[in-house]
Amino acid sequence: MKSPTLIKKITSLIQDKKGYDIKIIDLKGISSLTDFFIICSSDSDPQTRAITNHIKKELSKDKIKPFQVEGLDHMEWVLMDYFDIVVHVFKKETRDFYDIERLWADAKIKTIKND
Repeated sequence: MKSPTLIKKITSLIQDKKGYDIKIIDLKGISSLTDFFIICSSDSDPQTRAITNHIKKELSKDKIKPFQVEGLDHMEWVLMDYFDIVVHVFKKETRDFYDIERLWADAKIKTIKND
């Protein structure tokens, strides 16, 4: 699946579980880590788990599995590595603290409107 299609699918899956403040950070030409970050916020451990599980389950139907998932032990910041796309699911307070958008301020950042 091409990056734009996968980004659209992941953002839709996040919205299915009421994730909010979704941002896509385009890192092409800026970082060798990945091409895109998708960042969202959640209000609770169960919501973070629901978002993460929903993304994994639905993408696995298309035979897309994460290379790595980190942060499931504490649920403050879950990172899902899909190679070209890295998904960050943050508890709101943790997201405010790390302020990743500021760290990558020279990248193109797109805000996804909630449906």
